[in-house]
Amino acid sequence: MPSPSTGSRRHWRGLLLNGALVFACCFALLPIATTLLESFKGERDVTRRPPILFPCDTRTSSFDLSACRWTVEGYDRALAPKPAAHALFGFILTSRMFTTFLPNTLLYATVTSALVVLLAGMSGYAFSRYRFRGRQALLIGILAIMGVPLLTNLVALYQAGATLRKSALPIYNDRVFIMVVYTGFFLPLSVWIAKGFMDAIPRELEEAALIDGCSPVGTLMRITMPLALPGLTSVFLLSFVNVWNEFIAGYLLISKIELRPLMYGLYAFLGQNIVNVHVVAAICVLIALPMVLLFLFARRVFFRAMVEGAIKG
Repeated sequence: MPSPSTGSRRHWRGLLLNGALVFACCFALLPIATTLLESFKGERDVTRRPPILFPCDTRTSSFDLSACRWTVEGYDRALAPKPAAHALFGFILTSRMFTTFLPNTLLYATVTSALVVLLAGMSGYAFSRYRFRGRQALLIGILAIMGVPLLTNLVALYQAGATLRKSALPIYNDRVFIMVVYTGFFLPLSVWIAKGFMDAIPRELEEAALIDGCSPVGTLMRITMPLALPGLTSVFLLSFVNVWNEFIAGYLLISKIELRPLMYGLYAFLGQNIVNVHVVAAICVLIALPMVLLFLFARRVFFRAMVEGAIKG
């Protein structure tokens, strides 16, 4: 039976640990909170020297809640809404960020994630269920490729893209090229995640289906894939988020500005609004919001992908 002193030490140790975690979370959330507050300030409050955190001061008081000057000026300039009678809500967004760059990113992220799920699912199943010559070497090679950053391959990829562009191949397109690059870059980690989930599915279920007369393909589609769906969903979400946040490849490997992704749009927008901090903050919030919501609704799937895909297999 533990002594009172031991219980007291554990109690204080738990308090210190929880306090350290709370401090770390607050420290990590500070830039996000600052950006969010800046996005709702007016231009005169953003450019004030010295700066203020809350635009609620008056000539007689440093903080007056009734005098707060919160505004959506930054969001209005970022979205650039224009009245339109035929639109669903009576207006349309004319900002290039949301008429050009956002659709490009949605296309790249969706197609890339679907290709990664397809290839990683088939590869993970093969590595999990079959023993063939060179299997271990391939797994080690895939693991080694995961340690190579995309930045080190950009020179070769840029030269390859320029050569293909000059060759005027009828099947070549910058959209196709960048999606192939994204697929190749995010595939190795996805293969290991998919393999980890495949390893967690008992082989006896597939053997029972085969004994009952189900074909190998039918077993794969009716038994294995439904059970591996959480893992494949994790692969899709991780790939989607990675493509959404990627900048350097989309900037260097795509020649036409109208085909570049959302992060390039943020880069270009920042150059045009370097003094309009509240407008840039509003754009950052709008870009991050879909991924934040996606993570909140699918956080359990994310955690399963990171934990189970890493320790199983």
